[in-house]
Amino acid sequence: MTRYLPGILAMAAVVVASNILVQFLFGQWLTWGAFTYPLAFLVTDIMNRVYGPAAARRVVFAGFLVGVACSLVGTQIVGEFGPLVTLRIAIGSGLAFLTAQLLDVAIFDRLRSGGWWRAPVVSSLIGSIVDTALFFTIAFSGALTFLEPANDVSWANEALPLLGLGPVVPLWVSLAFADWMVKLAIALLALIPFRLITRKLTTQVA
Repeated sequence: MTRYLPGILAMAAVVVASNILVQFLFGQWLTWGAFTYPLAFLVTDIMNRVYGPAAARRVVFAGFLVGVACSLVGTQIVGEFGPLVTLRIAIGSGLAFLTAQLLDVAIFDRLRSGGWWRAPVVSSLIGSIVDTALFFTIAFSGALTFLEPANDVSWANEALPLLGLGPVVPLWVSLAFADWMVKLAIALLALIPFRLITRKLTTQVA
């Protein structure tokens, strides 16, 4: 269990940092949390490559528990427009994280015997699609207002051009698309540290 501790601590750091940075905007469509959260896939994939899927799932569950704790704290902090974390955001965040990360673990394990880059790319790509779709739909879609009737998400459903340029869609769709593009970009960039770290750790384990 001790050898998994660095992975658990890294995942916890990513989750805590993302929960804090998501409160701060980066431009019109993103928050700073969009740049740290995708690193969760990097942590999961490194653990999976070096120690196997069981270890990776332990790290995921640890991150999930940290995320739940962050959400509970966030619900008690009231900002200008109410609690920093609403019930819908808490549900969406937890469900999206757990589903996407466990899916990432399963896909990575299925592809681990292929080229070194294929498993992390495909698993992170599919995981990030699921993560983004689940979180933004649960947290902001007007079709799910029954989850938290007192939470006004009308601002997120304002009809606007996609990223200010494309077809007219609810605002939350633009936010989700921008978020996913960042996840994809970081997944590709993360191949470099993934290769370097897994090489070093694999040598140490061997």
